Formats: sequence, C-alpha cells, structure tokens
Amino acid sequence: MLLSGVIEGFYGPPWTPAERIALFDRMASCGLNTYLYCPKDDLHHRAIWREPYGPTDVETLAVLAAACRARDIRFVYGLGPGLDIRYGDHAEQQRIHDRFTQMLGIGCDGVALLFDDIPDRLDPADVARWGSLAAAQAQVANSLCAWVHTLHPHALVAFCPTPYCGRMALAHHGGEGYLEILGATLAPEIEVFWTGPEIVSREIPVAHVRDLAAILRRKPVIWDNLHANDYDSRRIACGPYAGRPLALRDEVRGLLSNPNTEFPLNEVPLRTLAAFVHTDGPWDPRRAYLQALQEWRPSFDTVHGPIALDDLVLLGDCFYLPYEEGPRARRLYDQARGALAAGSPSWRDDAAAFLADGGRLRDLCGRLSTLRDRALFHALHRRLWDLREELDLLIRVVEARLQTGDALPPFHSGAHLPGTCRGGMITRLQQLLAQHPDGAFTSAHDRARQDDDSWERRGG
Repeated sequence: MLLSGVIEGFYGPPWTPAERIALFDRMASCGLNTYLYCPKDDLHHRAIWREPYGPTDVETLAVLAAACRARDIRFVYGLGPGLDIRYGDHAEQQRIHDRFTQMLGIGCDGVALLFDDIPDRLDPADVARWGSLAAAQAQVANSLCAWVHTLHPHALVAFCPTPYCGRMALAHHGGEGYLEILGATLAPEIEVFWTGPEIVSREIPVAHVRDLAAILRRKPVIWDNLHANDYDSRRIACGPYAGRPLALRDEVRGLLSNPNTEFPLNEVPLRTLAAFVHTDGPWDPRRAYLQALQEWRPSFDTVHGPIALDDLVLLGDCFYLPYEEGPRARRLYDQARGALAAGSPSWRDDAAAFLADGGRLRDLCGRLSTLRDRALFHALHRRLWDLREELDLLIRVVEARLQTGDALPPFHSGAHLPGTCRGGMITRLQQLLAQHPDGAFTSAHDRARQDDDSWERRGG
C-alpha cells in the first residue's frame, strides 16, 4: 500500500489538538492514510528528546492516536535525537527505546528516527568504532527496528538520513559515500525519507528516484516540502500538488506532505495531493487546483456574503507554489510592470487593466478582514495586508502616471513613508544582496551599477 498523507514536521508553533482532529477528518474523507508526528518545536522531539513526556502530554498524544485508529490512519511518531546523541553509548539507545515504548504504548502504528538538519560529524570515539556517520546511524536504527518488530511485528519503522536531498548528497553532506553506506547497512525493512533533488523540489523526476532507489536498495518515501513555508514567513503555498509525474507513484513507497505551518491554509495542498494519489486518468494540476478552490470556497464567507470563485482564484494565484505564481497573478504582475514601463506604447492599456484587476484584489484583501472563519483570517491576515499595501501603492503610482502623461515622475505617498514602508532590519539586510536567475548572489550596489551601465549602452 502506498503511504500517503501528512507530516507535521515544520519549524514553528505546532498544530493544536483540535486542528489535528480536523486534519484526520480531512485525510479520511480524501483517502489519505498516514500521519507522521514530528513538529520541530515540540521540545521532546529534538531539544530534550531524552526526557519522557509527562502524563498530560501522553494523554494528548493518546487521544490523537485513537483518533487516527478510528479513521484507519496510521499514526507514526518521529524522534530527532541527532543534535547531540552519543552513538556509541548504549544508554542513549535505551533512551530512544524508552521514548518509543511510551508512544507504542498509546497506540502508535509506527516510529521514525530522524537525523535531518543536524551537524554531519562524529566524535572521535564514534569515528574509531564505525568509521562513518551513516554506519553509526544505521546501527542505532537497526537496533531500534529489531526491538520494535519483536514487540509489534507490523509496525512501520522509518529513517530520515542526514543528507535528505540530491543537492546535499552531491555536496557529500554526512560524509563521503553516506547514501551508499546507508543502503548497504540499513535493515531492508526500514523506510527511508527523501525530499527530491532539493529540500523544496520544484520537480521530482522518475529517473532521479530510480537512481536513488538503486543506491538505497529500496524505494524511498517522499517527504514533500512543496507546500512548506516555515523557511519564509512572508509566504504561503496554496497551489496544487505539481511537478510530480503520475509514474512517480510506482517508484516510491509513499508520498507525505509537510505543508504550510498555518493549518487552515492547507486545504488545496491536501485535496490535490489526495487527487494525485487516487486519480486513474491524466493528471492536470491546474484543474485539480480549481476544483479544490471550489470546495474550499464556503470557508471564505464574510459578514457581507461569500466571495466569488473568480476572486478566490486570483488570490490563490498570488500564493501559489515556491517557484511560481499562478497564471492570474502572473498576468496581474505583467500588467503592473507594463503600466510602469518607460517608453512602452501599450502602457495605457496595461495601466487600465492593472487598475481594474489590482483594484479588485486590493479591495478583496480588505473585505477578507470580515471573514466569519476567524482562524482562516488570522492565518492569512499578515500576507493579505502586505499584498494590499503594495497594491495600493502601485495603484496610486499608476493613477499619477495617467494624469501626467508618458513620463513617470517621482511619486510621494503620505501613507508610505521611509522606514514605515518596507522598513526594518531584515528588509535592509535583504537590500544588500541581489540574487541572479542562476541563484548566485552579488552586491546589490554592484548590480545596480551594472544595470545603469547596461541602460546607458542601450541608449537609455
């Protein structure tokens, strides 16, 4: 059976018990079957992994495990001891077993040992004993697997390697030959997580996964960060499950999504993942996206009534996927850019189109402050306000240009003052570097000077 479902594995405030129950209901209705609990900010998951949970926390997790069982969802508990584990200390392995004894005792169906996002080095004693980080980690995992299967023969046992994407492996993160050593020494019944070519992979090609499976000597479980946003709090990912061919389903043991930190924003990611897992026909991510938005639309009821599906599509396209906006948002951007372009013969047409679409979206952002679903609004509001402010500023500038003619004079806005608009230390630091299309960073000062020189050479 293909593992399919959700990983609560992000950095940031973990979901509430009520949100998790709502998640399980959604998963059951969509036909997703696996939930991995490993929020990075549960202190017992990483920082104080040696300490057992207290009675209150155990009861909370027991309720979740029972809720999963009632819905035929596999509940897997993940532990991340890699920050400071002493691999050669038998007492450390016993502490791992003790934690999983707690979790198996409350009804967990599986366990995961996670060595992601940790220092890729061993202390000298462990180097002398095992020779490599991969061999040391495999020994701990194999011991755990044998112990678990003695007590629970059908329990799932999973493992996250230290290099968990293609780029890390190419950089020899974890040491030379890490994945080859892991494939040769890790017990064959242990599942291995992988995020694809990148930590956040735009695409996961079948050939990439086949090459990895040959090295690991097993099919991987995809830990998919396509909709994750914990690495950039300004963004959310509300687009479809995309960049993965249907043939991928036959090359992996599972597809698990580690989505947006804000639980209410994961309707489209979960619905489209489920559609991808279960579809029998061709896969059209955009069509699945539009269908998911239609099903999500009732949550966008405001005190003034529901919003139009067309408006929701435009909003969703602004918060689409990590590497792209949706087509409606791309069109809006092109309209704004054309409206500001010097010497463009079509700038007036672009300006009219932008004022219509941008004004509608700006007003929608304000209207959504009256959402009846307050949890949804609170998850959205910072991004909505940022979007509304930028649209409002652009609209003012475009209107000023229409009044003055082809030239675009300096524009001053009393509502967007230096320091209050795009201000703060983080913004100032970001302005020091310019990133190029190939990913390289250079001095923003030098980039601006190069752009000026190029403009002068073109006769500007």
